[in-house]
Amino acid sequence: MTVRAMPRIAILNPNSTQRMTDEMVASARDAIGAVAEVIGLTNRQGPASIQGPEDAALCLEGLFALVEEARDMGAQAIVIGCFDDTGLATLRASAGLPVIGMGEAGCIAGSVASRAFAVVTSLDVSVPVIVDNIRDMRLDDRCAGVHASGVPVLALNERAGSLRRVQDAVDHVVALHPGCSVVLGCGGMTILARRITAPGASRVIDPVVAAAFMCLAALS
Repeated sequence: MTVRAMPRIAILNPNSTQRMTDEMVASARDAIGAVAEVIGLTNRQGPASIQGPEDAALCLEGLFALVEEARDMGAQAIVIGCFDDTGLATLRASAGLPVIGMGEAGCIAGSVASRAFAVVTSLDVSVPVIVDNIRDMRLDDRCAGVHASGVPVLALNERAGSLRRVQDAVDHVVALHPGCSVVLGCGGMTILARRITAPGASRVIDPVVAAAFMCLAALS
């Protein structure tokens, strides 16, 4: 009997913060590690975090170079580990394997989890890019809004007290839009995702986990 090897999925972190790569990989492995291998690659040429279009532009050269490295390591699908879906269109057209945008996966999951979804992200500077991406996905009629928590990307860890601030933002969104799904709009929020709650019928979506499952769907 032939034993089929598990698929290998690579999470490409466009920023240079290894901690965030490790956290995203850990979340994906917890979700799909029984059926797929998850590896992570970090863009050493990128900014420490991506907050707005200027940071995104700085990361592109290094991000694109990671694709070849991932392919050499046997990756069969790629996740762009930034909610802005940095470089998604270019990589999807050129990579030669499935490329999943984390923001795209999170918003699609949110849009099917309930009648509407909202996004809670890091800073105000990140909001316009996410709004534009949602419009490009044609999900704007299902989106109840994109809200900034006021927590910088690099402060998204429990030691910085960011859990309370992100939870407050989620509570505010659900109060405005009862029953909506809340998509965490930053890969750095994955470390907090299991501790964030939403009342009633609302659900909290971790886009890292959503992207991991979408890779499996693309490879099925």
